[in-house]
Amino acid sequence: MVGPKYVKPSVPMAPGYKEADPDAYKENSNWQVAQPADAVSRGEWWKIFGDTELNTLEPQVAANNQDLKAADARFREARALIRFTHASLYPTVGVAPSAGGVRQSSNRPYRSASSSTGNGFGDILLPVDLNYEVDVWGRIRHSVNAAREEAQASASDRQTVLLSLQAELAFDYFEARSADAQEKLLNDTVKYYEEAYRITNNRFEGGVAPKSDVDQAKTQLEAAKVQARDITLRRGQFEHAIAVLLGVPPASFTLTDAPLDARPPGIPPGLPSELLERRPDIAAAERRVAEANDRIGIARAAFYPTISLNGTVGIEATSFANLFNPASLVWSLGPTLSQTVFDAGRRASVSEQANARYDETVADYRQTTLTAFQQVEDNLIALRVLQQEAENQHQATLAAQSAEQIFNNRYVGGLDTYLQVVTAQTTALNNERNDIDIMRRQMDASVLLIKALGGGWNVTDLPKL
Repeated sequence: MVGPKYVKPSVPMAPGYKEADPDAYKENSNWQVAQPADAVSRGEWWKIFGDTELNTLEPQVAANNQDLKAADARFREARALIRFTHASLYPTVGVAPSAGGVRQSSNRPYRSASSSTGNGFGDILLPVDLNYEVDVWGRIRHSVNAAREEAQASASDRQTVLLSLQAELAFDYFEARSADAQEKLLNDTVKYYEEAYRITNNRFEGGVAPKSDVDQAKTQLEAAKVQARDITLRRGQFEHAIAVLLGVPPASFTLTDAPLDARPPGIPPGLPSELLERRPDIAAAERRVAEANDRIGIARAAFYPTISLNGTVGIEATSFANLFNPASLVWSLGPTLSQTVFDAGRRASVSEQANARYDETVADYRQTTLTAFQQVEDNLIALRVLQQEAENQHQATLAAQSAEQIFNNRYVGGLDTYLQVVTAQTTALNNERNDIDIMRRQMDASVLLIKALGGGWNVTDLPKL
């Protein structure tokens, strides 16, 4: 087989992840990455979050999502191309029976009147034709290998789509649960502000408080209602997105309310070198490098002669009466060698294109790997920093709630104006919402980190085609 032998390209590599926090990934972590020789399936990575409803929704993506069905169809198409290409390694046998008669004109040119030849003849032919290209230079075998590698790349593409859809479902799910928590907080806040407005209005009617206090209480109340309705809008949009991911109309799907109350699980990132085994998009890029390498061999084979074996065997007669007479046997057999002598550089151009395509796929492979490293690092630092933020924010929220209670008591006691109460209430609400938002960002970063690590997939899951 002419053409270069495939060698997996090297990629820029680091000994470890810069943003990994060793203290965050203990041995008792409830999620472990898959290893190349590990037969234990960890594909259901979402179970580490311990959410029963999420565990129920995730399998529906693989069963019903239309984008995944399209990816399945592309894989089946690529697999069928293997069989189509592989068939070229074998002879092609065909039959073309024919029967006919011809009557010629007695007045045709160059026919003498004394000619004894009749004016017509019949011909019956039952041939079997054989055509076979001898794959001397490996053109067909390179084509078969390229088809296999493209099919494996399509399988990896399919897994990338599935992982993206599963991660998107988990992401939208935690966004919806965060909206539930925000909505509950705001609804509780509205009830609290309604009571504050009632008390302030009573104080005004009793001549204890000015009209401005009532207006400030009313402003706080209506602003909280606006925020609550805005959260309802966002929550509805995430619910609709989840329905589409599950392959059902949004009108047919309802996600029950359940405020987010969780902490991100420990996720060991492993080593950067292991990421090459765990990311399906990296595997797809590498398989396309191998395919491009085989395309170089196909282009080089065009410079060599093509050797074909052609044969025909059958029977031919002038009528059915003598069709099966031994003398009616016809056959032909012989090789054919064809070589392009001059093509004005066409084959050289194709070979140059194949080499350029190979260089392109190598660069794509390396860039895909670098992007994967970036995604892991981004989410590692997000989890590490957000953990620190969560601790600081929790302390800030407790302080804001305490200050709100103090200012409210001082107002009731006539020591402070209602403006200070309003300021304290706004500060407390903002900090409580930040608490929930940081929790949401932690869960989102956990989902994105698992996606960046390839979920539970491994290159050993590639089909052996």
